[in-house]
Amino acid sequence: MPADTALLASVPLFERLDEEERALLAAQLDDVSFEPGQVVFKRGDPGGSIFIVVSGAVEIFVEDTVGQRVVFETAKAGDFFGELSLLDGDPRSASSIAIEVTRAVRLDRNDLELLFTRHPTSAMDVLAVIGKRLREADRVIGTRPTYSPNDAVEENVTAVQRVADAAAAFSGSIAFLVVHIVWFAVWVGVNLSVVPAIEAFDPFPFGLLTMIVSLEAIFLSCMVLISQNRQAAKERIRSDAEYDANIRAGLEVTQLHVKVDALYEQTLARLAALEKRLPAVGQPGTDGLR
Repeated sequence: MPADTALLASVPLFERLDEEERALLAAQLDDVSFEPGQVVFKRGDPGGSIFIVVSGAVEIFVEDTVGQRVVFETAKAGDFFGELSLLDGDPRSASSIAIEVTRAVRLDRNDLELLFTRHPTSAMDVLAVIGKRLREADRVIGTRPTYSPNDAVEENVTAVQRVADAAAAFSGSIAFLVVHIVWFAVWVGVNLSVVPAIEAFDPFPFGLLTMIVSLEAIFLSCMVLISQNRQAAKERIRSDAEYDANIRAGLEVTQLHVKVDALYEQTLARLAALEKRLPAVGQPGTDGLR
């Protein structure tokens, strides 16, 4: 039903209008109300009107690809929302839901043109709200991580872990094998008097070499285990990232199903409306084909 002038006078956007202008505008506006939890509109719906809150509160939000709700603003008495789709003609870019018992007035495009004609400064109020929400969207985007989870883990790597990774990587290389072959050959050759010019310092059965190799094996095994634990942590992160990607894909498929179902329902409704408008074929008094 149309809004009354007293209702419009309580809204800051209309308070500068005189009684005649408010009466003219009130004759074209609709007074609407919403219960807590009631959806005002959903993202993707046609944007044919804006809403101005008279009392109560409405939450404007979007859901990201993992289903998390990102709240842009909570519109309270005197605030308005839904203006972007009305201005550019595109579908709703966000969703809105009443979080309290809410009373609002609804304006369509013609009502908004009348308001701007009668009260030009109200256009600046609308632009200010649009700018505020764009800044909020930029802030939300700017606070989200722009690098992979593995990069985040790398920032917390200690010096010991870096040494362990390097040691584990080197121990699995051909260079590590060649170094030990050359080392053992020279050690054994010297201590078996193959090189007479050098006096043996670790005669057979090479106890010193055995102790050094045993200590090397102990430290190297610890390094490899530390590196394996880090790789296991990376695998868990990779699994979590793949799980999130699967959830996003599932949500996107669900959204596609919802949109297809909505289009199907709209098509059926339009066909039903067309059938009611068309004269019944073959009925007396019509020009339909027999």
